[in-house]
Amino acid sequence: MGIFRNRGLTDDEKTRIPPGQHRVEDFPVLHVGSVPYEAAPDDWDFKVWGEIENPTRWSLNELRALPATEVTTDIHCVTSWSKLDTSWKGVSLPWLLGQIQPTADATHVLAHADGGYTANVPLEVLQDDDVLLAYEFDGQDLEPEHGQPLRLLVPKKYFWKSAKWLRGLEFLTEDRLGYWERYGYSNSADPWKEERYAF
Repeated sequence: MGIFRNRGLTDDEKTRIPPGQHRVEDFPVLHVGSVPYEAAPDDWDFKVWGEIENPTRWSLNELRALPATEVTTDIHCVTSWSKLDTSWKGVSLPWLLGQIQPTADATHVLAHADGGYTANVPLEVLQDDDVLLAYEFDGQDLEPEHGQPLRLLVPKKYFWKSAKWLRGLEFLTEDRLGYWERYGYSNSADPWKEERYAF
């Protein structure tokens, strides 16, 4: 089935699609609950706190004034679709980590999003140079259904780790399961190992 659905791909493209995945050209919309708003409210802010030296809060304008990075990468959803060569713009997480200075005890990060959604990742994952606080996709502001005004982008993990409608990052001294992990999804979520579920 996967081979049939991926017919017509170049050899290079085939090597970029993990096991059990198929390529899509559109951008499927999947999330828990409804879109929280069509435009960010006036009091929207983004916070970082916990095991860091410099807890900080930014308004949307302040966040978008930070140094910007552009990333082109492939993304993979646990529901089996992969989208190749996606283009994003936002704040580099490695750069941000340099500003907020996680403590020596920090090991994990819990992303907090509107609607109570959370996603957890090891701190070391956020040090990859393709991880962003993303506010643009394909040269345009994120659309509401894709997380406007801000989403976490963690391309090397299944896409549920890339939390939409992101409002904060909490730095922790131990792991704390996110929303889908509490419902039995894999904690590590590596597409190349097909780590979809914990059982």
